[in-house]
Amino acid sequence: MRRLPPLRSLEAFLRVAKLGSAKAAASELSLSPPALSRRIKGLEDFIGKPLFDRRAQAMVINADGEALLAAVEPAMDAMAEAVEELAGRGGEYRLRLGVLPLFGTQRLVPKLPALRKAFPKLHIDVDTSGHAENLLGDVVDAAIIIAAEVDPKLYSVRLDRNVVFAIASEEWAREQDIKTPADLGKHTVMVHSDMPMIFDAWREAVGQPRLKPMAIDHIDSGPLMLEAAANGLGVAIMHGSHFSDARDPRLTRLFDIEVESPYSYWFVCRPRALKQRAVKIFHDWLLKSGV
Repeated sequence: MRRLPPLRSLEAFLRVAKLGSAKAAASELSLSPPALSRRIKGLEDFIGKPLFDRRAQAMVINADGEALLAAVEPAMDAMAEAVEELAGRGGEYRLRLGVLPLFGTQRLVPKLPALRKAFPKLHIDVDTSGHAENLLGDVVDAAIIIAAEVDPKLYSVRLDRNVVFAIASEEWAREQDIKTPADLGKHTVMVHSDMPMIFDAWREAVGQPRLKPMAIDHIDSGPLMLEAAANGLGVAIMHGSHFSDARDPRLTRLFDIEVESPYSYWFVCRPRALKQRAVKIFHDWLLKSGV
C-alpha cells in the first residue's frame, strides 16, 4: 500500500489554502499557529517541495500547492462523506439560509437542481427577510446579503461586483422623452431601501451630482422595484444584473452609461458555522458554481 501523508497535515493544508490565512485556519482547527506551521511543514517535507510562499504576515499558496489542492480536496470531501455514511450520520442535513428574494429568484434557485443532484440529502430552509446578517446563529446558519461592506467579525466572501443602471418602462421613457440623466429631474426615482448610497454614486458618476428628481421613493423589494418601473411609476436605479436577469420586454436601460456600484452580494456566516456540514457543502458549491 502506498504511503500517505498524515491526515491532520492535509486538513491543515486545506484550511490554509481555502481561508487564505494561517491565523484563521489555526483558529478553525483549534491549533496554535506554531502547531499549524508544523503540520504544514510536515506535509511539505513529505512531498519534498514547498506548497506556500512565506511572506511577512501571510502564507500564499503557490503553483504546487494549487495543484495539490485541486487533486486532494474532492478526495477529502468524498472520504468525509463516506465516513459519515458508514457511521450512521449520513441522513438528511439541513441548512437555514437567509437570501434576498431577487437574488434567490434570478440567480440561486435556477442552479439549485445541480446542488440537489450532487448532494440529495442536503435540504435548505429559506428566510427572505432583510438584514439576514443580524439573524446569523439564531434564525439562519448562513446568508447571502447585499452590502457595501461586511462586519469583519463575520466570515464573508464577495460573490460579484456590479454596475448600476437606470431602468424604466420602454414605453413610458419614450412618452416622457427621456434622453439624458438631467431629464430625471422631472420624474420619480426609485431606490432600494437597503442600498441608500446607490443613487448618490450614480448621479456623481454621470456628472450630475446635484440632480434632484421630483421624488425619491424607497422600496425594500427588488422584484417590486422592477414591476413598478415596468408600470411607469418612475426610474429604478439598481444593479444591471437585475435588469438582464429579469428579461422583461417592458423594461429598458436608460443611457449608455455604466457606473460601478458601491454594493456587492456576499456570502456570510459566523466563522464557526463553517464547521457545520450543511454550511460547508453550500459554501463550497456556491463558490464553484458561479451563482
